[in-house]
Amino acid sequence: MTTQNYDLVIVGSGVAGSIVAYQLGSQGKKVLILEAGQEVPADRSDYMETFFKANAKTPESPYPPTTQDPSASTQDNPLGLPDPAKENTPRYTVLQIGAWRNPRQCYFDYTAQEPNLSPDSPHAKFAFASSYERIGGGTTWHWLGTCLRLFPHDFELKTRYGQGVDWPGGAKFYDALVPYYEQATQHIGVSGDKQAMDKIYSEFGVSSNGQYGSEYDYPMPGIDPSQVDNSFNVPPVTSLTVDDIAVSITPTPQGRNSLPGKRRQCAGNTNCIPICPIQAKYDATVTLAQALQTGNVDIRYRCVASNIRLDDTTHEVSGIDFITYDTQSGIQTGSGTAVGKKYYLAAHAIETPKLLLMSNKNKGFPKGVANSSDQVGRNLMDHIMYLAWGLAKDPVFPYRGPLSTSGVESLRDGKFRSTRSAYRIEIGNEGWQWAANDPFTTLADFVFGQDASQTNGSTINAQNQPLKFDSNLPDNAQLFGAQLVSTLNGIYTRQVRLGYLIEQLPDPDNRVELSESLTDHLGLPRPKITYRVRSDYERNGFVSARKVSTEIFQAMGAREYTTTPPAPVFSGDPSKETATNFEYQGHRFTFYGAGHIVGTYRMGDKKENSVVNVRQQSWDHTNLYMGGSGLFPTVATGNPTLTIAALAFKTATHILEDFS
Repeated sequence: MTTQNYDLVIVGSGVAGSIVAYQLGSQGKKVLILEAGQEVPADRSDYMETFFKANAKTPESPYPPTTQDPSASTQDNPLGLPDPAKENTPRYTVLQIGAWRNPRQCYFDYTAQEPNLSPDSPHAKFAFASSYERIGGGTTWHWLGTCLRLFPHDFELKTRYGQGVDWPGGAKFYDALVPYYEQATQHIGVSGDKQAMDKIYSEFGVSSNGQYGSEYDYPMPGIDPSQVDNSFNVPPVTSLTVDDIAVSITPTPQGRNSLPGKRRQCAGNTNCIPICPIQAKYDATVTLAQALQTGNVDIRYRCVASNIRLDDTTHEVSGIDFITYDTQSGIQTGSGTAVGKKYYLAAHAIETPKLLLMSNKNKGFPKGVANSSDQVGRNLMDHIMYLAWGLAKDPVFPYRGPLSTSGVESLRDGKFRSTRSAYRIEIGNEGWQWAANDPFTTLADFVFGQDASQTNGSTINAQNQPLKFDSNLPDNAQLFGAQLVSTLNGIYTRQVRLGYLIEQLPDPDNRVELSESLTDHLGLPRPKITYRVRSDYERNGFVSARKVSTEIFQAMGAREYTTTPPAPVFSGDPSKETATNFEYQGHRFTFYGAGHIVGTYRMGDKKENSVVNVRQQSWDHTNLYMGGSGLFPTVATGNPTLTIAALAFKTATHILEDFS
């Protein structure tokens, strides 16, 4: 089967693919989207039911393919994770992190660990800690909604601070991106506090009506701060400085409606990750529906792109081969080739390089399509997160409203970036849900006489404070009735959490390759991952985050409960290798994934060290463009979705220019 007569063929229907489809379809261009996952449901009721029934409320738990089946659990597979070799579109999930060395449970193949590594070795390899979706609408199905611009200095990290690399053009790239940032902000429908963000932007040399672009504003006022936010936004905390920079609590711009509009107004549901039950939060199906309504855009679901064809003479892309299926574990039902004049890859920062690397049967490109630079799959990055948590001195009533409504943006840039990573601090409204799997962990502690939460025993924290919540109770107390309810309410209502989004430097050895031995059910190779957190730059960021957390908790009068992880294990039994914890400067750390998968087909100003140019166009094939966070040369400090959307609007403009 050959599909042809299209102006543009797109792989992936997430935020980048949907925006480009909408922009071109609105201009009369015929567009085909190939989406590997299932079609978008008429409503999200089934997803909500799956989420409610899931034992683990992970980012992926509502969505197909099914991520957990307790009825299929065994001693070796207690979560009942499906075998990726038996799924047509497997993808990486949070639950697979602990099973990262088990190919029957984890979609990724991992490179072997070097032998006899010390606990603080920079050569240690880890599980990748962020997940993604393969479904109509892509990973916006489980994003939080945070909509932040990057700063001009983020685009010139090498020039200004001597670290990493610059984006092509440096800060001038920011200038060029400003109108597209504004377009993305309006399109997504961002709720934000202009005055508060103006103050932050001005501190980093960004003017809203001068130096870096035209006057901008948010389409809607910001979401109201939570009581958790207000407990941090007090003079003892805001009087603190970090490397001579004041700690400033700022409302977070968010892609969710604060007022009724085309989407419903935020109703304060607490499960924004993974799913907003009323679609007050933007997801890419909003744009996808607009694209389809142009009458010029078609989408084919359950079509897995398997190979990119090149013309042997011109080296232009001549088609994209795909495989079709009906059910997740069913047989292949067909195949075909999608043919267009131009092509846009937007299948995420793991699946896009996998497709490029699979397409290695073309003359002149033995390393894969668009890979003459050998940069495809390299420089895999994430915001590696440090979590800290504690109990406020007074009730702050978490577990209500969007999962995060404020943060610390003032620490995202400064002279310190010459020696350590920058970070933004996200204030969590979900208590210890992420940090300690509450409310379940603390409930089990006081029902069964355990102390996993440290609130029901004799543990002393690093500040020599006893962590037992009620000193009148015996250690490992077993409670019931009114006393149990009163104790749990006293703990749950005071839980606070900080998350540090620590920037990671590009490292060419952190990469996506093709597995030599593992395939999915369609016979396509699975991604092979090499991932390290090895530079002192990043590890110094963890040391700073640890110190700052303690200072913040002390300033607000909270008691810190952040746990120290066990000693890392990097040799011996592969099934017992450390997944996400390491040692540095005598401290043990655990890192978490922010869900921000970045950098595997970066743009640049030279063909020799990048995959695409400043127009997001392949250096090797002029009718091939790419989108998504894989384009980013550095991860910077802001959540990436607004930048992904801005780049998609920018790329759409260039594609239309090339048609004309």
